[in-house]
Formats: sequence, C-alpha cells, structure tokens
Amino acid sequence: MEHHVYTAIAEVQSEMSTIGISKGRQNKQQGYAFRGIDDVYGALAPLLAKHGLVILPRVTSREVMERDTQRGGTLFYTVLMVEFDFVSAKDGSKHTVTTVGEAMDSGDKSSNKAMSAAYKYCCFQAFCIPTEGDNDADATTHDVAPRQENAPQNRSTATSEPSDKQVQFLDKLLQSGSVTPEERAATMTRVSNNPTRAEYSKAIDGWKTEIDKRKGGWDHDDPTQDIPFGPPT
Repeated sequence: MEHHVYTAIAEVQSEMSTIGISKGRQNKQQGYAFRGIDDVYGALAPLLAKHGLVILPRVTSREVMERDTQRGGTLFYTVLMVEFDFVSAKDGSKHTVTTVGEAMDSGDKSSNKAMSAAYKYCCFQAFCIPTEGDNDADATTHDVAPRQENAPQNRSTATSEPSDKQVQFLDKLLQSGSVTPEERAATMTRVSNNPTRAEYSKAIDGWKTEIDKRKGGWDHDDPTQDIPFGPPT
C-alpha cells in the first residue's frame, strides 16, 4: 500500500530545491547571516497546502535552566524535545520526525524561540534545504557568565533571591541621569514587593533598553530589543 505522505514530502523537497531560502537576516551581535522562522513559514506554507501535507508539533519534554549574564541579568535557557508529525491530507498516512530545540531569553519567550528553532531545523533537514556557513538559529547572541563549580544548574526562578551583582547593577542603572526620582522609587517598590532573581533580571533588562532609547541608541525597528519589563509609566 502506497503511503502518500512520502510522495508529498518528496514533492515539497523537489520544489524547495529550486526555490531555496536565502540568508537575508543579520545577527547584530556577531554579524553572521541566518534564515528566520518567518522565512521558513513563507516559503513552505504554499507548498504544504499545494501538496496536501500538514506538519503537527508535539512537545515531549521540556527543560528550563537559569543562567547569569555577564552584566548581572538572568537568562532562561530552554531545551525542548519536539516530535513533528508529517501527515498526508490525502490518505492520513504520517511520518514522525524528532528534533531538539534550544533557545535563551531574558523574559518569557525562551520556549517560543525553542519551538521555532526545532521547527526550522526539522524542515531544513526533512526537505534537504541547503544552508551555507554556521547553522546559528537566533538573531541575538547572549553573554553567559562562566558557571561556578558546585553551583546548582537548576534553580527556582520564582523563589531564588537576587544576587548582590544584580542588586548593585540595578542600583547603578537607576542612578543614571536618564531615570527620574519618581521612576527610581516606583521601580524599587516593584522589585521590593517581589524580590526574586527573575524580577530583578526583568527590571535590569527593561531599564537597559529604556536608557539606551532615551540616549538615542535604541533601534525601533529591531524586534530583538523589546522591553520584557518596562519602566513605570
């Protein structure tokens, strides 16, 4: 019995071999070119619809670790194991591809980014979409502080207390001439009501972005410079 799912995969692969996906995006920290998830969606969506192929994700495991940055903030490092069912709309036949997705984020987007990375590389490999250079997935590069020996790798972000470095760094940011006394007081009230590493990290990242914006160094068109925890309004 013929399984149409493999015919559909081969047909999409054939068309992608002539269309391709160019590396039209640029990592602003390290300067390398990469292909974003929207590029993959845009190229594959019409072909999947044309050949009756559906890709359905299923997360089978999730691991989240907290990492300190060299600037005193906190990053959430997420690793997902994802199964993608390639299903034929013609006869219901399917083939499952398993992929790992990894990502870091200072806010609540690390799982979203990991899902996008898993989908992107699943499609790159299943449809043999050629790539040149490094297979870097993210548009941003994070400066992660060296891990201390005997330090726990998994910590509760909801209950862990802020580090001395975080407290000092946030205080330094709030003492800058770009922050008003009212904003400084409001920010300290918010972090005092919930004194955790995650909350301090959000405050630090939010004020770093806002201060850069006020000094004219913020790129309004750069989606990687969103404010995960903005200053009080």
